[in-house]
Amino acid sequence: MNSALDLYNNSRIDEDKYKNLLEHIRLNVTEEYEFPPEIVKVNGTTIATLGNFSASTGKPKSKKTFNVSAIVASALCGHEVLKYRTILPHGKERILYIDTEQSKCHCHKVLERILRLAGLPTDREDDRIMFFVLREYTPEQRCDIISWALQKESDIGLVVIDGIRDLIHDINSPSESLTIINDLMRWSSYYDLHIHTVLHQNKGDDNTRGHIGTELNNKAETILQVSKLPDNPNVSEVKAVHIRDREFDPFAFSIGEDALPHLVENYKSSQDRTQRVSSFIDMKESQHREALNHAFEEKQNMGYQELLEALREGYASIGYSRGRNTIVKLCKFLTNMEILVKEDTGYRYNKDFSIQTAV
Repeated sequence: MNSALDLYNNSRIDEDKYKNLLEHIRLNVTEEYEFPPEIVKVNGTTIATLGNFSASTGKPKSKKTFNVSAIVASALCGHEVLKYRTILPHGKERILYIDTEQSKCHCHKVLERILRLAGLPTDREDDRIMFFVLREYTPEQRCDIISWALQKESDIGLVVIDGIRDLIHDINSPSESLTIINDLMRWSSYYDLHIHTVLHQNKGDDNTRGHIGTELNNKAETILQVSKLPDNPNVSEVKAVHIRDREFDPFAFSIGEDALPHLVENYKSSQDRTQRVSSFIDMKESQHREALNHAFEEKQNMGYQELLEALREGYASIGYSRGRNTIVKLCKFLTNMEILVKEDTGYRYNKDFSIQTAV
């Protein structure tokens, strides 16, 4: 049994640790904090920074892994690949690539593709990239391996987790989803690196799968969507459905005879730019109504964070894909116009609004 002195000493140790923690997490207005290095860009738009995480989403076979391969290849060669310009800072040049789904044979093709895209030889190892195949392990073991690798390996600036769904048992579990998202935030912040994940979308719509998809949408720095063109399944379009920086014009790629992705030159999005809505204030009543009917299709009342996600998906369904900051402004606009009504239980959609009161 511990003596009173032992208990006192332990409490003092805990108190000292607590004080140090408070000092570490406290934000001071008199101090200057550097903006995290921007490591991945598309046409000048920042896709990824150190200390954050992002994701590529899409239907099965939409070429998500090809898209990720281009990001990694750009980091290895220092040049633009497809539209990605990836620059890892000094001391953070190494890449950790985690695949949770495929066999070693298929993973070898991915690694070889990355090196070929980067213009690097495939007959010798490149110490800047580590490729781990975790298909045979349990979700807990996969998380432990990633955590151990980040702890033991140095100079890692970019981590790719191709198959974040396989880090949890139940894709619809709120607790498991929150835990793995917290892991992503902790790993990326503590080790000062960027994590890019891959997650499938639902087959019936463009929503990311399960509760883990909802958490990704809420917390990720950028969500990229990779989708096959309806009129040309050999071409995949890449666009941002959630981004903290300004949006970039969608681009597209196809797979050539060399089994590598190639940029589609002079690509124009399937929705003509002159027909795209530039502001939610300029929308017609029918456009608002279509988007809101989609947003409130399954629930008639929802909390703020859930509402923002529903609005993002609803307005994206009519071609108005915007990042979180714009959706927050849209929510405020709809609330001020009493199109959305805030109640004790959450936000309700007022279907009786008219365009005269909305603009």
